[in-house]
Amino acid sequence: MTTKLYYESAYMTEWQTEIIQTLDREDGIYIILKETAFYPHGGGQPCDEGFIDGIPVLDVISEEDEVLHKLERLPEKNKVKGQIHWNKRFDHMQQHSGQHLLSAVFHNLYQAITVSFHLGTDYCTIDVDQPELTINQLASIENEVNRQIYLNRSIVSYLVTGEEIAQLQLVKQPKVTENIRIVEIKDVEYNACGGTHVSSTGEIGMIKLLKAEKQKGNVRIYFKCGYRALEEFNDNLKILGVLSTKFNTGKDEIIDRIEKWEVEQKQLQAELAFLKEQNDAYIAQELLSNNEGHLISHIFEEKSLKDLQNLANKLTAENDFPVLLATSAENKVVFAYSGGSELSCGSFFKANLGSFNGKGGGSDKQAQAGFPNWVDALAFYEFTRIQFN
Repeated sequence: MTTKLYYESAYMTEWQTEIIQTLDREDGIYIILKETAFYPHGGGQPCDEGFIDGIPVLDVISEEDEVLHKLERLPEKNKVKGQIHWNKRFDHMQQHSGQHLLSAVFHNLYQAITVSFHLGTDYCTIDVDQPELTINQLASIENEVNRQIYLNRSIVSYLVTGEEIAQLQLVKQPKVTENIRIVEIKDVEYNACGGTHVSSTGEIGMIKLLKAEKQKGNVRIYFKCGYRALEEFNDNLKILGVLSTKFNTGKDEIIDRIEKWEVEQKQLQAELAFLKEQNDAYIAQELLSNNEGHLISHIFEEKSLKDLQNLANKLTAENDFPVLLATSAENKVVFAYSGGSELSCGSFFKANLGSFNGKGGGSDKQAQAGFPNWVDALAFYEFTRIQFN
């Protein structure tokens, strides 16, 4: 059985050992070491990263009492040197210890039990068995968990028997009954856990709650600890600085400026919509007065598909001729008709678009299509114009 050095010290990053077994599997090459500090996947915590004799460790898994290390290739000799990616290991330690402390505070303040934990690459989550949590409750939890960090309580781990564990106040009982590993935060909680942890709450650094959302009858809390929380703060500060510069105001006034800007934008959008409506009415009358055939058609250079659809609706409401419009800005074509004949715009598009590399469709009254380039769009436009003019 492999000696698991990460249980002896989570701070070990280099060691000498030897390979005791190699495994050639369908998904790659694995080795088993006599001693390893590589933590495998488990308990919501990802595996460690690093090297064995300079060869990258691709994955670390646990099978029964053994730890298997997946490598790109086998080392050239049996005696090897292991190296842990310390920054990644310490990040996992901060997040996992932070989760223990956060879960303990949730339970102590609101009797909320953590039912699941996920340590992701960007953020961490816990699900607690509460139907909802208020903003004030989340604020009190964040304040208390950071207060416990500043108290710098020691974090220790040790093995206990089934009889000894009965004397401990555990929120959740472990599935195993012997050689149970306990992670204790002094004067806060006891927790059965096999993960790697910092030696005191002070090393967690800080915990920042990001958001909370309902999840299958529970509440999911998103959070970051330590350096992740510091990076989150720095990223938010950069965004705040950009907004402050753009709005030419201090950070305390940014929200007021944004709200004022939103009101101005709504007013401008209303004015723009009114002017576009007037412009469409003018264009519609011009197209109707200049039309000499059985099809109203026109090509625009700057209009959007939505603009074409609105204009087509206006034109078909005022006459019984088919309407064919195109825009070179988006390589789009719109065909509309509200007359009494059996012409179906959607059926016509379905039957002919493929010959012009077009994609689209619609109803009997209106259809629209997009093309990979203006050449194809114009070709389909001219084809349709000839068919109905």
